[in-house]
Amino acid sequence: MSSLVDKMEEEELECPHSTSEKRYFPESLDSSDGDEEGILACEDLELNPFDGLPYSSRYYKLLKEREELPIWKEKYSFMENLLQNQIVIISGDAKCGKSSQVPQWCAEYCLSVHYQHGGVVCTQVRKQTAVQLALRVADEMDVNIGHEVGYVIPFENCCTSETILRYCTDDMLQREMMSSPFLGSYGVVILDDVHESSIATDVLLGLLKDVLLARPELKLIINCSPLLVSKLSSYYGNVPLIEVKNKHPVEVVYLSGAQKDSFQSILRLIFEIHHSGEEGDIVVFLACEQDIGKAYEIVCQEGSNLNPDLGELVVVPLYPREKCALFKPMDETEKKCQVYPRRVVLTTSSGESLIWSNTVRFVIDVGVERRRVYNPRIRANSLITQPISQSQAEIRKQILGASSSGKLFCLYTEEFASKDMRPLKPAEMQEANLTSMVLFMKRIDIAGLGHCDFMNRPAPESLMQALEDLDYLAALDNDGNLSEFGIIMSEFPLDPQLSKSILASCEFDCVDEMLTIAAMVTAPSCFLHLPHGAEEAAMTCWETFLHPEGDHFTLINIYKAYQDTSLNSTSEHYVEKWCHDHFLNSSALRMADVIRAELLEIIKRIELPYAEPAFGSKENNLNIKKALLSGYFMQIARDVDGSGNYLMLTHKQVAQLHPLSGYSITKKMPEWVLFHQFSISENNYIRVTSAISPELFMQLAPQYYFTNLPPSESKDILQQVVDHLSPISTIKKEQKMCEKCPETTEQRCTLQ
Repeated sequence: MSSLVDKMEEEELECPHSTSEKRYFPESLDSSDGDEEGILACEDLELNPFDGLPYSSRYYKLLKEREELPIWKEKYSFMENLLQNQIVIISGDAKCGKSSQVPQWCAEYCLSVHYQHGGVVCTQVRKQTAVQLALRVADEMDVNIGHEVGYVIPFENCCTSETILRYCTDDMLQREMMSSPFLGSYGVVILDDVHESSIATDVLLGLLKDVLLARPELKLIINCSPLLVSKLSSYYGNVPLIEVKNKHPVEVVYLSGAQKDSFQSILRLIFEIHHSGEEGDIVVFLACEQDIGKAYEIVCQEGSNLNPDLGELVVVPLYPREKCALFKPMDETEKKCQVYPRRVVLTTSSGESLIWSNTVRFVIDVGVERRRVYNPRIRANSLITQPISQSQAEIRKQILGASSSGKLFCLYTEEFASKDMRPLKPAEMQEANLTSMVLFMKRIDIAGLGHCDFMNRPAPESLMQALEDLDYLAALDNDGNLSEFGIIMSEFPLDPQLSKSILASCEFDCVDEMLTIAAMVTAPSCFLHLPHGAEEAAMTCWETFLHPEGDHFTLINIYKAYQDTSLNSTSEHYVEKWCHDHFLNSSALRMADVIRAELLEIIKRIELPYAEPAFGSKENNLNIKKALLSGYFMQIARDVDGSGNYLMLTHKQVAQLHPLSGYSITKKMPEWVLFHQFSISENNYIRVTSAISPELFMQLAPQYYFTNLPPSESKDILQQVVDHLSPISTIKKEQKMCEKCPETTEQRCTLQ
């Protein structure tokens, strides 16, 4: 260990990853007159081994802050274990510094061996966290973001081939394994936030077992919460463990009876804290996104009536899925105020890893969350309100760990925490749709890594449903392996149904339009969260984009209008204003633009046919519906009573059109619709719908899928359509789409 440290300190390595960008000298040197003393000082400057440039004064300032982190005292122990072992587990609290410091130490290790085994990659579950950590670590290492340190998240790559340390979402590292199964570009892989139990992290944990055997020089670091240590140790065997504890005490206050009227309890606590005059920001963990919007309106309204002498109350809604600005420390302007503005952050479970500020002194926790749980029998998510896990409760408590003191208000009893909360958050592998995961596993099996030992075993019923869906989508051959269609589908970072629709659009000459639809439904919603009283004005604006053929076509209209505005405007400000005036989310539309560009790049790379856009013609409208039906024939519903009550074709759930659907706005309800999304909740809404005809459905749905549908009035109507088709067309359809026998489908449903 000492030889490594000495080598790193003594050698002045000239790193090949240095950039031509200028790094400014410390302020003390900038002010020198160029005299002999200043020249000598320049010669004595310590050089950054990662880029060969002198360290800035900011580097030393940040170094002092890093040395105060709880993880810092474990650096020697970690480096020693890293040298002597292939796997190291680090157990630490949320604010101990393991996510930012450990990757830097691993980069030092890779530098010491001249990158002969590759660089460092650190996975994150959430893309916002990956971006923020990369920015912070680049600052701490005194290097340039996008060069020595970078990040890779879905549809955004801020790295070069020479990047030493990259942060990425776990699903992006998983996708990288399709082209590089043994991760040859990396000498160290760090799996962070393993306790989040995402599907991609579980897959990586399993696949890396085989990769480590094939590459003895590869190092694996696993960062997790203390509650997961025993499970990980039994999964990987006897591996070294480094435990890090945070040192600051937190006062926990349990409030019995607060759950019955949690909103009133939250409001009362916020204003009591504000009136007390105690300094510090407040973070409120709510159950769902809808609660964020409701609380935001109430707190803003009530806060406007507060005594200004108490200071401003700034409400910050931190919505899931949106790439919004993270909650960070106060800037210098705020610090100079005589009365600090107090910030109230409203978030859900997704915000647990996004709170970076040391100014948080109060956390209010409702103790429940709304989770999406997939039901494979009906192919739909259910929105279920459940208690959070003990691990999540501990993470929320640790947000206060960086403060000198803090107070956690739990809107539940201590008995509720011990009896009703599970120790760990349920694994996503056991609650989500596994179709995309199974498609990936089938693809990776080509490289011999498909026999995966999962730490959290997927439900057999979910696996069977995923295999059945892939079979319906023609992604599997008669032996249960990936077909040519399936291999191409796996190239797209999309849901398999959406990938199939894009492939079908090549046949139906509507690729341009289908790429736009795919980008718009993959990006966050393009419609803004409406403030109270703005509904009528927003609907009036949105009506100008409506298309009579359905919501998928409306999304094309919105994207085209956004594109036209961007091309004809001279400034980004004008585009932002246009979006705001039309109650549209500019960041979501920008993201759709990025997604579409990447999808188009994939189309070109694999040389798929690309027809000229023809949006607006009747033939093109029909072709778009054919392409959509080719992927989404399993998501069809029929209005059973003419009043907007839609019965699913595959099960007996009844749903209504979403209020933002064009059909809801115009009050014109089609009998048959194809929908993009359906969730079972208080309001069973189907989202993004377009009208279809039963004749078109019968032309494009696989015959054996129709045969396997449960008996219903809708199926009888479709059978009548079949009976009216000419015998010739029926024979052609069976030849084209029914080469597979229904009896063999069950046999093929085996995960290799």
